[in-house]
Parts: sequence; C-alpha cells; structure tokens
Amino acid sequence: MLTPNAIRQIILEQSKRAHVGHIGSALSITEIITALYRDVLNIPDPNADDRDRFVLSKGHAALALYAVLYLKGWITQEQLDTFCGNDSQLGVHPEHFLNGIDFSSGSLGHGLSIGAGAALAAKIRDATYRVYVLISDAECNEGSIWEAAQFAAQHRLTNLVTILDFNRQQAFGYTKDVLNQDNVAERWQAFGWHTISVDGHDTAALTAAMQPNAEEKPTLVIANTTFGKGVSYMENQIKWHYFPMNDEEYAQARQENEF
Repeated sequence: MLTPNAIRQIILEQSKRAHVGHIGSALSITEIITALYRDVLNIPDPNADDRDRFVLSKGHAALALYAVLYLKGWITQEQLDTFCGNDSQLGVHPEHFLNGIDFSSGSLGHGLSIGAGAALAAKIRDATYRVYVLISDAECNEGSIWEAAQFAAQHRLTNLVTILDFNRQQAFGYTKDVLNQDNVAERWQAFGWHTISVDGHDTAALTAAMQPNAEEKPTLVIANTTFGKGVSYMENQIKWHYFPMNDEEYAQARQENEF
C-alpha cells in the first residue's frame, strides 16, 4: 500500500543496505510524493502518451521516488535491491531510462526548466496532461529557477504545478544562514505565480493545494516540511544530508517507524 510510512520504511531499509546518505532529504518529501502518486497524478500507465509528467528536481531524494515506483509495481524488488550498486539503474539521482521516470535530474536548479518546457509542449499540442515539479528551497539559490519561473508566468502555464519542499536547510547549513528564503511566497507572487502554503506532511492539504486554480497562472505549493521527518535524531540535523546510518541508528529508526 502506498503510504508515507511504507515509503519511509523502504528509504531506511535501502539506505542502510547500500550504506549511503541523503536520508533526511528523502524523508522530508514522503507525504508530498504520497499525495502526488496516490491522489494527484494521472498515470494509469507510465508509458502512456497522455500521462501526467513528474520531475524530481531535487534528485538527491530519489530513494523516496524509487520506493513509490516499487509500491506502484513499476519496478521489482530485485531492481529496488540494486539501489546504488554496480550497473544499477537506481543511482543516487533518477535517470529517465528507468520505468516510471520521465526526466533525468539531480543537477540542482534545472528541473523547473524541464517541467516548464514539458508544460509548454502540452499547451502547444492541446494535450490534457499536467506537469508537476518538486524542488527544494535551496534550489531557489539558483538563477535558472527564476528564469524558468518568469518563462512559466509569461506563457501562462496553468498546467504547471511546482511543489517547494521547504525544509529550511541544505547541504552545508540552514537556508536562513546561506540565502534566506523566508519571503519565498512574495518572491514567487512577484514573478507571476499563484502560491499556496500548506503543511508538507498533511497529504489531504497537499492534494487540495495541487488542484487547478482559478487564476491564469502556474501554481507554487509551498510545502512546509521537517528535514528527516519520522526519525527523531535526524530531524532538522544538517549531518543527515550526507551521512549513512550505523547499526544502532538504524535499529532506532526502525523502532520509531514500527518495522
């Protein structure tokens, strides 16, 4: 069953097995990715031409997406168990040759440009599919994000929804100390976007926020999240952007998530 807890369990299991980091970043988006793939995205078949498109711009959180692909039945347990292994299609960042991945991503700041292009293509084709892009707050440090934001507003891409994982930290510090994003809603509104702020761990609120809006504007959903959500010693701690877990830490994480 596709639930936040099921995704968290896979994130913890696979990151421990592969002994890799980026755990906190993946944990912070579990409810966002659940709402998208359970309640929002129209993808009856990951190869259907009229499917909705999704871009995980913060590609280092790919393990959360791989968990969803597995729970949807689009990749196998055997594939999932190769995460970060030699010759695996499941790397730290998602690649488009894996079933269910529309676009390769991970170079921060590029995903919104890809999504805006896909949304414009749908508009030109009079296609009904919608495009969803999940970005991080630290990505808003990148100039390419704001170029894409201007482009989307200029072309009135009402079929484009961007979800901002607003966990307020990044690889080497908290965003307030690196490049403050506290007035992020006002910035995006100034660039011509419809914005809405929600609890990023409330799937019902997220689902409602991602519906089409009445304005002729692209939508930004500001998802207020907790980095490392669900594992007490990881929450809001910078080190869990990169660090893997040891045996004791893994045991505690399992206990806190009841598996």
